[in-house]
Amino acid sequence: MKKVGVLVEDQYQVLEVWYPYLRLREEGINTVFIGTGKKEYKSKEGYPAVEELNIKAARAEDFDAVVIPGGYAPDYLRRHAEINSFVSEMFKQGKIVAAICHAGWVLVSSGILKGKKVTGFSAIKDDLINAGAEYYDKDVVVDGNLITSRNPYDLPAFCKEIIKKLK
Repeated sequence: MKKVGVLVEDQYQVLEVWYPYLRLREEGINTVFIGTGKKEYKSKEGYPAVEELNIKAARAEDFDAVVIPGGYAPDYLRRHAEINSFVSEMFKQGKIVAAICHAGWVLVSSGILKGKKVTGFSAIKDDLINAGAEYYDKDVVVDGNLITSRNPYDLPAFCKEIIKKLK
């Protein structure tokens, strides 16, 4: 059974966490909330997500993909060296790294964007470009094992590409 980590932190965008988490489960994929050490994380609207695995115990070898949701959570996630190391290691191992909306900030801090084609929320376009990426304003951009999307409206295309790569 395939296993996907979904990173969670406070102020996450509720659809960008729950839509992939549940949609991948519908496909028979094991999804796990990976957090930074709290029992529970609140979305921007206060909806809770319970940590199922602490990032300190997460190993890239144990996962087939990582989903990084947006909202303000990526700004908190990227402050944890373990998060950046995990994402970087997943990328280096050729595992799927999927980021939507502001999640590109985690990709920047993980140091994996040089020479990559990506998209993301328009407000972080400059950050992505300054990290060495080529930016496209499209619903989903796939560059090898890297899958990126712009916002919640892109979730169907985003999840479709993740599922296609996992099958």
